[in-house]
Amino acid sequence: MSRRRPDADALAAASHVAALLSSDTGVPRAAVAAAVRTSLAELAHRHPGRLVEVRVPPFAAVQIGVPGATSVHTRGTPPNVIEVGPATWLALASGRLIWDDALGAHALSASGAHASLADLLPVLGTDTP
Repeated sequence: MSRRRPDADALAAASHVAALLSSDTGVPRAAVAAAVRTSLAELAHRHPGRLVEVRVPPFAAVQIGVPGATSVHTRGTPPNVIEVGPATWLALASGRLIWDDALGAHALSASGAHASLADLLPVLGTDTP
C-alpha cells in the first residue's frame, strides 16, 4: 500500500518551520507538529515498507523500508527503531544536520542493524519523487 505524498505547500511549510527552528525563532507547537508529520509522511512515501520505525515523540511515528533489505516487522516493537526529538528530526529532514553528526552527538537513538537514515535524508527541500 502506497502512502499518500504530502502536497508541495505542506512540504514548503515544513521546510520553513525547519529553517525557523534552526535559527532559534519561537515556533508554535502546532507548526512543529505539522512539519514533523509532513516530513515523516514524505519519508514514508519515498521509502515504503515496515522494516524501520522512526519515532518523533510526541508528534508521530512511521515505519519505512530500507533499500536492499527485505525483512519486515509485523508485531510488537520492531527490531530497528530510531527515536529523535522534533527539532533534531527537522534539522535532519531538511539537511541542516547530517545523520552521523547527530548520532555522534547522541541527539538521537538508533537500535538495530538497519536503523540508519544516512542514505535516506534529507526529505525536505529536495525534488526527489
